[in-house]
Amino acid sequence: MNTLVTVDLQRASRLLKLLGDPTRLTMMKLLKSHECCVCEFVAIFKMSQPAISQHLRKLRDIELVKEERRGQWVFFSINENHEDYPFIQSILEHLPEQNESIAELEAQGLRICCE
Repeated sequence: MNTLVTVDLQRASRLLKLLGDPTRLTMMKLLKSHECCVCEFVAIFKMSQPAISQHLRKLRDIELVKEERRGQWVFFSINENHEDYPFIQSILEHLPEQNESIAELEAQGLRICCE
C-alpha cells in the first residue's frame, strides 16, 4: 500500500535540484540496492575521484547518504532514516535498475577492490 508523502515545497525543490544531476541521481539509484565506495563509483562513472567525492559530499551534506569507514575505505549507502526518504524512494521507484553497472564491476574484478 502506498502512503501519500507530503514534502514542503522549498525542501522538495532543493532535493529535486540536487537530484537533477544525472550522476547524483544514478548514485542514489545504485545506493538504493548496493553499498558502494568511491573507487567503485570512479569505475562506474569513469570520473575522477575528486569529482565523485564532490557528488557524494553534496548528498552527504543533507544526509541523503551515510558513510561507514572500514579500514581505509569509506562505503556509502542510502539513508533510509532521512525524513524525506519516502519522497526520494518514490522518485527512485520510477527509474530503471542499475544492476548492470554492479555486474560489470564484478565481471571486471573491481567490485571487491575495496575489501
